[in-house]
Amino acid sequence: MGNLIKADAITPAITNGQYLTFSLRGEYYAVTTSSVKEIIEYGQLTKVPMMPASIRGVINLRGAVVPVIDLGARFGTEQTTIDRRSCIVILEVNHSDNELQVIGVVVDAVNEVLEIATDDIEPAPAFGANIRTDFMLGMGIVGGRLVILLDVGKVLSVDELAALSASAAL
Repeated sequence: MGNLIKADAITPAITNGQYLTFSLRGEYYAVTTSSVKEIIEYGQLTKVPMMPASIRGVINLRGAVVPVIDLGARFGTEQTTIDRRSCIVILEVNHSDNELQVIGVVVDAVNEVLEIATDDIEPAPAFGANIRTDFMLGMGIVGGRLVILLDVGKVLSVDELAALSASAAL
């Protein structure tokens, strides 16, 4: 039988705070607002040859080349279907070597910014989630609805994305 995780064992990165919520395939997700740089409408992407399905392409954001990740494909399902509400959330990701990288993620729609108290956050489930549990900081309970709090550093790990790119090129 697996070990249970106590609520006070939640990752220290989770505190009372503001989270940007968005939807993807009918599920609600959130990232801390401190990691959000901006939100832009889905526009022209340049596809990069021999990239995995999770790397949708790159955009030119005021002179900077920014990779755009498809979270649907990154979570192991199909690529996100683009419609008029689809947008790209531009995130600043702080990697383990304290290097900041700007990465865009495609989402179905941005919903709202919510204040989520630590008491309303449960640890990531050991099983039964639609995404890898190491991608999750926890589960927020907001208005009776579950919101998956994403660990941006793990979901957008440069090392893991590079390994995926290398395997796609083979």
